[in-house]
Amino acid sequence: MRTILSFHVPVEAGNALIKSGKMAQVTDAVVKRLNPEAAYFYAENGQRHGVLVFDLKDPSDIPSIVEPLFLEMNAAVNLAPCMNRDDLKAALAKVASS
Repeated sequence: MRTILSFHVPVEAGNALIKSGKMAQVTDAVVKRLNPEAAYFYAENGQRHGVLVFDLKDPSDIPSIVEPLFLEMNAAVNLAPCMNRDDLKAALAKVASS
């Protein structure tokens, strides 16, 4: 299932991670594992923020995906199923025919 993973890292935790070099390591490990179709990193509300769109193959994978972000980055994490434009067209066609 196509899923959006968004996370933000508090400033102090992020500063420490960058100084130690761990920010790049954790981010690289998550991106390598998920092989996202899109990945964006930016500042939002004064914090470091990331968004990854990836295929969640099994919901039982969720803890192993998000725990490194919680444990190593002190990140707040959100997951949500999502659709691309083609998915939305198909969904709307189903709604219209029901």
